[in-house]
Amino acid sequence: MTDIAEQTQNALTRIVAERQSKGRVPGVVGAVARAGKLAWSTGAGSADLENPGVPPTADSQFLIASQSKTLTAVTIMALRDEGKLTLDDTVDKLIPGSKHEGITVRQMLSHASGMQREPVGDVWDLMKFPSRDELVEGWNDAERIGKPHNRFHYSNLVFSLLGEIVARIDGRSWYESVKARILDPLEMRRTTVGMDGGPAQIGYYVPPWTDVPVREPLLDIGAMDACGGLASTAEDLAKWAMFVANPVDEVLSKDTLDEMCQVQIMADVDRWQLAFGLGFMLLRRGDRLFVGHDGGMPGHITSTFVDRESGTAGIALFGATSSPAPSALATDLIIKVLEDDPLPPEAWVPGTDVPAEVAGVLGTWFTEGSPFTFTVKEGVLQAKSPAAAEWQSPAVFEKIAEDTYRTVSGRETGELLQITRDSSGTPEKLHWATYLCTRQPLAFADINPR
Repeated sequence: MTDIAEQTQNALTRIVAERQSKGRVPGVVGAVARAGKLAWSTGAGSADLENPGVPPTADSQFLIASQSKTLTAVTIMALRDEGKLTLDDTVDKLIPGSKHEGITVRQMLSHASGMQREPVGDVWDLMKFPSRDELVEGWNDAERIGKPHNRFHYSNLVFSLLGEIVARIDGRSWYESVKARILDPLEMRRTTVGMDGGPAQIGYYVPPWTDVPVREPLLDIGAMDACGGLASTAEDLAKWAMFVANPVDEVLSKDTLDEMCQVQIMADVDRWQLAFGLGFMLLRRGDRLFVGHDGGMPGHITSTFVDRESGTAGIALFGATSSPAPSALATDLIIKVLEDDPLPPEAWVPGTDVPAEVAGVLGTWFTEGSPFTFTVKEGVLQAKSPAAAEWQSPAVFEKIAEDTYRTVSGRETGELLQITRDSSGTPEKLHWATYLCTRQPLAFADINPR
């Protein structure tokens, strides 16, 4: 199953075992996915304390709770790409009768709407969860406790309403839409609303002053499924994580997934270690950025995070109401693999031709006194500063007209690059984002001397 070195596997197993032991968690699964598939997994503890010593496995279902939000968000973005809504559409447009005006889909996806956290009615006290009609009716009674985009405020209510928007626009229930659009194409066969009756981790609460766990109930959260109703396995979550690392157009384009991973609002305003994109948590540890989400339900705390650059994911599934930080375990597993057993770099593949129209552009140009090196890779024009860090991507250009290119990624994305040639056809200057580029370094005073 794995291409991970045995020594690294042993270290990963120790990490999971230590979290299970120190965290007093009845059952834990840890897993790593990379190169498009589940690469390693282990279980610790017991899946069911009535059958002690038999740990959960990568095929054991856990309630993944708020990880469901990432699937809801991808479904919303797929509808956006199909032209069925926009990120600037408001709830009162998509759900007529809403008394909260001006709340946009973008605000909803990024927890920047300022709406209260939970549906009205003390749902987690009474354990009575709204139907679709009750959710929509209660929305108008909910409080908008903050200004839009002013402060991050997590909201299960808002993501539940996104599920209602999916259902109304797609003409089927939220789960039917997610299943058809995501689960079936990715062959995530054991990702269901609630447990499916197969192998599963029993959820427990472990009291702080005793070592006798209490079995937690399985809840039906009704119209809140879009914010937290799914159960899944490490096997399925590995498929999901590999999609997040390398999207398939059948589900969502890479450009749109990249858009979802851009910072919309900072959740951790003190250290800037946690932000939210469009439905995804963006977690920074050192120089690495991880994309994913945590989840928590009675008896189950979970997390899936992805290092998209390397295509490596960590999955942490705890069978307890209170557990060690799941994102810490998920990312610890990724970091251990990246540091101790990284995949070899992809082989360099030579290109086949240099487009004639850019041949004279290649080499060093100076702008604002600093050099940029223009090169061709696989027939595509690129530019990068020699002073830029290795991890920084080059600017990439796409031809849109004769001697006119659009910057499609990297520095100055969206801006034009225009080539000016002399009478012999040799490029003599460039204008990139309107800034002059010349073959020799010039002071601003030399550009247009008076």
